Amino acid sequence: MSKVTIDTSTSRATPSPVPGKRTTVPSIRTRKVNGKTEQPIVMLTAYTMRMAQLLDPHCDMLLVGDSLGQVIYGLPSTIPVTMEMMCAHGGAVVRGSWHALVGVDMPFGSYEASPEQAFQSASRILKETGCAAVKLEGGEAMAETIGFLTLRGIPVIGHVGLTPQAVNMLGGYGVRGREEIEAEKIVADARAVAEAGAFVMVVEGVMEGLATRIASEVAVPVIGIGASAECDGQVLVTDDMLGLFERTPRFVKRYADLASEIGAAAQKYAEDVRQRTFPSAGETYRPK
Repeated sequence: MSKVTIDTSTSRATPSPVPGKRTTVPSIRTRKVNGKTEQPIVMLTAYTMRMAQLLDPHCDMLLVGDSLGQVIYGLPSTIPVTMEMMCAHGGAVVRGSWHALVGVDMPFGSYEASPEQAFQSASRILKETGCAAVKLEGGEAMAETIGFLTLRGIPVIGHVGLTPQAVNMLGGYGVRGREEIEAEKIVADARAVAEAGAFVMVVEGVMEGLATRIASEVAVPVIGIGASAECDGQVLVTDDMLGLFERTPRFVKRYADLASEIGAAAQKYAEDVRQRTFPSAGETYRPK
C-alpha cells in the first residue's frame, strides 16, 4: 500500500490519534462464549474518511459495504460495484479510524469463480486499504473459499440470508426464510460459513425467529440487519440510520433526520448569497 503523507496543519482529513489499540479479529471472535455474547457488537457502514472519524469512537466494527454503489454512486444495485471503488473507499475509512476493526466487502465477480480468484482479490483489498478483513456473500457454496482464505491469513466476514449480490436470482430484496425449506437452507449456510472459518457473519433480511435460531446454533458471532435483537450484534447502513434518504427500509430505525437539516442549511446559505449577506466582514480578508 502506498504511503499517503498529509499536512496535519492544513488538512481536514487528518484524524487526531487517540490512545488505545484497534479492535482485532480475535477480540471480535471471542466476544461470543458458550453461544452467548454479553456485550453486543456494534457495526455501522462507512464509506468516507470523515464519516469513519465520527463513527469510530462508538463502533466495534466499520463495514465498507458495497452498498456504496447505491448510497454514494446512485447505482441500481451492488452488482456494478468495482474493486477500484472498494479499495478507494476502504483506504479512506481506514485512514479515518483508530479504534474499530474495518472490514471491506468483496464486490460481485471478484471471488465467486474460485478460491484462487478470491485470494487474489482479497489480498489486493488488504494491501491497498490496510483493512483487517474482507466480507463475502454466500453460504455452503462459498465454504471452500472461506476456508482457503482463512488458512492463508485473510480474515473473512460471512454473509447469509438475503444476499444483495444475488438480487437477480432472488427476484428482489424481500425477506428470506418464510418457507421451511428456505429457512433450513439458510441455517445450513450459516453453519457452513462458521465451520469454514469465518470469524463473524452478517445475517440479513430473514424472519426474526430464524435469525434467533442461527445466533443460538452457530459458534461465531452473528450480526443482524433486518433480523433479530437476539443476534450477537447489529449493523445498519449509516445513511439510512441518519435519515439521509426519503425511503427507509422497515428494519431501519431513523436516529436523525439529517436530510431535512442539510436542506435547511443549504436554503439559508442560498438566501444569504442572493441577498449578499454572505460573506460578511467575518468571512473576508481585510487590511489590519
